[in-house]
Amino acid sequence: MHTDKALRESRAYGVRAVPLLRPLGWLARGWQDLWRCPGPSLAQGLLLALAGALIFAIARQRFWLLAGAFSGFLLVAPILATGFYAISRALERGQIPGWHTVLRAWWPQGASSGRLMIFGLLLAFAGTGWVLTSASLITAFGAGRIETPADFLRLVVLDEQSLLFEAWLGLGALLAAPVFASSVVAIPLLLDREISILGAVFTSWRVVMEHPAPVALWALLIMLLTLVGMASAMLGLIVILPLLGHASWHAYRDLVRAL
Repeated sequence: MHTDKALRESRAYGVRAVPLLRPLGWLARGWQDLWRCPGPSLAQGLLLALAGALIFAIARQRFWLLAGAFSGFLLVAPILATGFYAISRALERGQIPGWHTVLRAWWPQGASSGRLMIFGLLLAFAGTGWVLTSASLITAFGAGRIETPADFLRLVVLDEQSLLFEAWLGLGALLAAPVFASSVVAIPLLLDREISILGAVFTSWRVVMEHPAPVALWALLIMLLTLVGMASAMLGLIVILPLLGHASWHAYRDLVRAL
């Protein structure tokens, strides 16, 4: 019964066709939003970058854990970007956003906050599951003790005697693909409209199935830009995460329309 209701909710929204390179336009509009409201956007980017730095500090000598922790962080990032979605929505409506805009998106009495928190918990469970799976795989099948990035490169990535790195990547993709497909427009939709979590997830899957090429390009851009941010000692994430968050709002607005 819940599934039938969610399917009906999802059918209330159409999926617009977009060209392959439209994700570049989402980035351009996200960049504009970032600098139209730089204070709250960059502050949130700084907080998220500090969270990434904290993960590194805790696990820097346990790279078997760090590798999974960082990729798990990416799984929950869409829900952490809710404040960016709220800012972009306010700008779209001609409002002047600020910290009140960000806080209102998470306010316990807000119409969408409960559903967003539940979705966030589900993503957190998925991220935790991947961290544990990744750590178990690397420690159980690694060719030696893996404590540093150099150990991971030597004993996992460059080990010609095993397929551990390929298996690690394959399992990560197996988990990340459905999580991304379930959340690519679901979280902005939950913020913007009265719809159940399952209805939002079904809508997100429809977007992916009807337009796999531009959505795949969008996923690739997110991954590459995030890696660039991490490679810059997390400093790049201060700008990159707000950019991706604002751009994700425009992806949702481009791909989903109310019928």
